[in-house]
Amino acid sequence: MAKTDFKSVDEYIASQPEATQGVLERVRDTIRKALPRAEEVISYQIPAFKVDDKPVIYFAGWKEHYSLYPVTEKTQTAFKDELGRYKMSKGTVRFPLSERIPVALIGKIVKFRAQEVAERSKAKVAAPKKLKTKAAASKKKR
Repeated sequence: MAKTDFKSVDEYIASQPEATQGVLERVRDTIRKALPRAEEVISYQIPAFKVDDKPVIYFAGWKEHYSLYPVTEKTQTAFKDELGRYKMSKGTVRFPLSERIPVALIGKIVKFRAQEVAERSKAKVAAPKKLKTKAAASKKKR
């Protein structure tokens, strides 16, 4: 059975096939450069980068590809021309291990996602609080 209780990104990458490790290290370095103040963590048993305790991007290695998550609809639209050649599904983009790493594209996606997360956080702070239940609403009326 494969190990699934990783404590660090180093441990996760070390668990991958040797040929994949170098690719994942390069992806990791690309993300670090794009998000220099991000915290590197394991979340959902894959590497993730958080800014202000909010997840921005995840990556994972697979048998024939590595993936970035989440590549939201907004992100897909912003980079549709560059992402068009890659397999994508439900917020995931898959980059073949057999191809050159698109470092510039990954960096742009990561920065875009960081901006997207920051905007969402600002919108949540600015939005008025809604009543959670009818019971809470009726208590307020009393």
